[in-house]
Amino acid sequence: MHVSFESWTQKREVSTLGTNAGAVELPFQAWHHFKEAFTPELVAKAVEGSRRDLLRCADPFGGSGTTALTCQFLGIEPVTVEVNPYLADLVEAKLSSYDADELVRSLGRIVRAVFSAKPSLKRFAMLPSTFIESDDKERWLFSKPVARRIAAYLDAIDALSNPSHRRFFRIQLGGMLVAASNVVINGKGRRYRRNWATRSFSPEELDTLFCERSQKAILEIHAHRFRKEQRYTLIRGDSRQMVAKIGKIDGAIFSPPYPNSFDYTDVYNIELWMLGYLSGAPDNRSLRESTLCSHVQIKRKFPPAPNGSNRLTEALERLAEARTDLWSPWIPEMVGAYFCDMKTVLEGLRSQLAPEGETWAVVGDSQYAGIPVPTADILADLAPAMGYEVITMESFRSMRTSAQQGGQEELDETLIVMRKL
Repeated sequence: MHVSFESWTQKREVSTLGTNAGAVELPFQAWHHFKEAFTPELVAKAVEGSRRDLLRCADPFGGSGTTALTCQFLGIEPVTVEVNPYLADLVEAKLSSYDADELVRSLGRIVRAVFSAKPSLKRFAMLPSTFIESDDKERWLFSKPVARRIAAYLDAIDALSNPSHRRFFRIQLGGMLVAASNVVINGKGRRYRRNWATRSFSPEELDTLFCERSQKAILEIHAHRFRKEQRYTLIRGDSRQMVAKIGKIDGAIFSPPYPNSFDYTDVYNIELWMLGYLSGAPDNRSLRESTLCSHVQIKRKFPPAPNGSNRLTEALERLAEARTDLWSPWIPEMVGAYFCDMKTVLEGLRSQLAPEGETWAVVGDSQYAGIPVPTADILADLAPAMGYEVITMESFRSMRTSAQQGGQEELDETLIVMRKL
């Protein structure tokens, strides 16, 4: 008997489809704290409202895997693209099938190996200098004892013979790294805890947290092992290049990065470095370059803005005139390039969409020097040239602007639904 979507979501009532904030934590979704742009219920709504049966559904910005996981419970084959290697592993860990008893045995092997280990910090030699406690640094993310224990866990996980088990336990460890550190993470990066210098987090607390998280995750896997759809496709890489290779789909449901000049790679900086996904500055730069042109954290060549939207043209002209008032002079080029990238992704999706297939996208506006960038409206302007008709545009919620975006006014997040012409 299959585990139903309603059983997974506990038939909860959500106040908005545009965020999971304040909702009861669902199985799998607590594996890593993630501020999601939409709920599983939005995916279910898209499936129910589609003109055609969804047999295969795409998410070109996989993130926490909400679309893909929901699709499995709904009996739809998901196909996901994700450029961040940590998030790609997180998505695949959620979508994979396991033998829960075998996972329990692997957990036992890890615990025994860590208990007898004598780890060193050599595996962290390539980390940024502020990550591990040092006599010549005023601040650090991890104390030496905690860092050694993390190294012991990574050594034990690497010794497992089953690659899906290695991925699963690495994700469980990754999901608790921030709790073991001297910093907290919010939507715009990290900051040190107020009491970080006197805070005591011990290796023994790390042990307890790892075992509790792993045991809870294994129970979730066992309870939800009979999903209607077990298959999935995960494509690791730049969505701008990979989306045209996803194969035929019946629909797409996703939320891209917003054009807010923030590189979302920074949110996962700790996991990427500590878990070994990055081994040096070149890796970090390569990953940043493989993300949408939604940020200016690195200097790169921005592609030109697409034609077809007077609103985009006006916004870019105003931004160029206000260049000296912007916190970065490259903001106008970034905004133009962002819509070029979005056009590439949406056209790539259209090439794979079945007739009358739909894309459901939750997008966010931005603002610089008081100049608004109405993302959903601009995409609606560009839709006909991309081969879509706009079916609906629905405001989900409002966001506070960041200091970099210049003020206290609120910005809209919008669901835009487009159907293939």
